[in-house]
Amino acid sequence: MTINRRRFLQATLASSLTAPAVFGAAKNKKYRLAIVGSGWWGRNILNAALASQTVEPAAVVDVDQQQRDAAVKICKEKTGIDVKTFGDYREMLEQIKPEIVINAAPDHWHALITIAACQSGAHVYVEKPICHTINEGIAMVKAARETKRKVQVGTHRRVSPHCLSAMEFLRSGKLGKIGHVRSFVHYQGGGGGQPAADSPVPDGLDWDMYCGPAQLTAYNRQIHPLGFRQFLNFANGYTADWGTHWFDLILLWSQEEQYPKSAASTGGRFLYRDNTTAPDTQSVIYQFDKFDVHWETRRWGGNAAERHQFGCYFYGTKGTLHLGWQDGWTFYRSADTNGQAAEHQNAQVDEPGGQNIAAHWLDFIDAIEKDRLPVSDIETGHRATTMALLGMLSLKLGRGVVWDGVQQTIPNDPQACRLLQRDYRNPWRYPV
Repeated sequence: MTINRRRFLQATLASSLTAPAVFGAAKNKKYRLAIVGSGWWGRNILNAALASQTVEPAAVVDVDQQQRDAAVKICKEKTGIDVKTFGDYREMLEQIKPEIVINAAPDHWHALITIAACQSGAHVYVEKPICHTINEGIAMVKAARETKRKVQVGTHRRVSPHCLSAMEFLRSGKLGKIGHVRSFVHYQGGGGGQPAADSPVPDGLDWDMYCGPAQLTAYNRQIHPLGFRQFLNFANGYTADWGTHWFDLILLWSQEEQYPKSAASTGGRFLYRDNTTAPDTQSVIYQFDKFDVHWETRRWGGNAAERHQFGCYFYGTKGTLHLGWQDGWTFYRSADTNGQAAEHQNAQVDEPGGQNIAAHWLDFIDAIEKDRLPVSDIETGHRATTMALLGMLSLKLGRGVVWDGVQQTIPNDPQACRLLQRDYRNPWRYPV
């Protein structure tokens, strides 16, 4: 279905506290588009971009021919265009010169691809978390600013109507003074998992390029397709995956404080015995000046008794507000001993997937055309990702860390600072 650009922007983003309240007419220009990373989620973004009629597809880049072919088919069916295909994003940038790049590659590739795309002259829509280690994120912000390219991070909940109205509610004072936020994701199941043996690389998959700057490991079907987020060589588990979304909303609420002063994590692999390496259980406490944040994740034990499987509880002197995903937001008054909802708003999300990519994409296009920062600018995405990665860094160290958010470093702690980046595999070079 064709998306009316102006109507979507006005209807979905007019109430946003971080985007302009009024949008002018679009310029009807179609931008030359390339997608790097055409798996399931990349194709969701691609579908929204094509439906917006703001882009003309030019190239698909993926190390997996099967994923690449699926995206090529989408482009052909929706636009009639036979796009060019590549297994290496560098060749694509050189030959195609795209104006916009969707970067939906695995997390360990986000930094190098985004920086190269910006330096080639393209604007970038990059998935969250923006990076695998914190110093990559610093380099990404630097590249976006130096090249004056717009970089939208896939924290699309910043345009979700119920998330925006929750922000208004929280700032209205109806919750009272907020001193604590609990954010979480709990998955059902009893834990354990089953190991899978390493196997030969499937035909059509360039596994060496998939690993890229990360350590070269044996191919395992639990990594690809779809499983990489639970392997620390390529990602940082649910804390970076889901946590980045909720941290982003917490920072959207707390505009005066944009980084924690410290982070301390506990957790580990208590139940799972499959090939994954990310923690199956983790808790992180973040200390701010006026409040603290508790993050918790379990790959097991999700249950109806706790009411909500995802989201944030904002605890105030007048009550508690739960901000969720497909369950919208709910306010419970402190004085209500029956636990009945005092106020509720349902989620308004797009299908399939229950997300709000369509409006988020249109905000990105509008930011390019009006030369403004997008609603999920690279710097806000960097701050949210940094919170997640500080939690993982603390878990790896086995102790808490102090964070200097102005200098973006861990002061007087060389051991911790070494974990702000990692060695890249030759011939790849860590971005500065």
